[in-house]
Amino acid sequence: MTLPVDAADGGAQSGVRGVKSAARTVELLELLASRQNRPARLRELSEALGAPRSSVYALIRTLAEHGWVRTDATGTLYSIGIRALLAGTTYLDTDPYLRIVQPHINDLSALLDETIHFGRLDRDDIVYLATKESSQYLRPFSRVGRRLPAFSTAMGKALLAERLGTDMEVPVPERLTPLTPHTIVDRDALVADLRQARERGYATDDEENYEGVACFGFALRYSRPATDAISCSVPVANLTPERSREIVEAMERTRLAIERMAPVDLSAEF
Repeated sequence: MTLPVDAADGGAQSGVRGVKSAARTVELLELLASRQNRPARLRELSEALGAPRSSVYALIRTLAEHGWVRTDATGTLYSIGIRALLAGTTYLDTDPYLRIVQPHINDLSALLDETIHFGRLDRDDIVYLATKESSQYLRPFSRVGRRLPAFSTAMGKALLAERLGTDMEVPVPERLTPLTPHTIVDRDALVADLRQARERGYATDDEENYEGVACFGFALRYSRPATDAISCSVPVANLTPERSREIVEAMERTRLAIERMAPVDLSAEF
């Protein structure tokens, strides 16, 4: 079920040799981004990258001079810089699907008064591109740009289920690390769950990311294979069979409305 090495490494597949310094730059920025609000010391970065401190220090100083990395007053703690925000904002501003999806998830959130997400599959993770929070339980932070394992999220599982029964590999990490006691970490059980999601047309996350929260995920099939999805997060205390049906029916209508408006993209093959 794991993504083949040649499919994950576009440079090797195209016959173009990777540039080591460029690859290390990307690895460093991704490492800092993954730490979110936890700055790192040079030693931590060197060990995580498996690179000499001297080369990591030279690289990080260059990135700091250009705004991609920031340091604290002592110059010993490093975190992601403002240039990364500018690049990410440009990505969102120019994405043709986000502009179509955003009004629909706003309307769906107002209709259901639940939190609605829009995300995209990136290797074996789901990345949040937009969130419209419920008025009942506002969070003090934005989820845009957050990355979670696809196998444990409703959006991710909806997209993984689209790949079952095809000649595409299902991108699932070798080790399934639980996020909560409810996360499915048995591979056979996960496959069975994905098959069920494919049959009924949507996936569920039953407290697999956050305890006390259930989620319904629908793949958006304007690309083949589908890479985008929407989901609805609901406190399990508020969930009844009737409420579940109401949410699923409203999300199915929204999915169809988005797919009718979105341009078809047939170039997203992995």
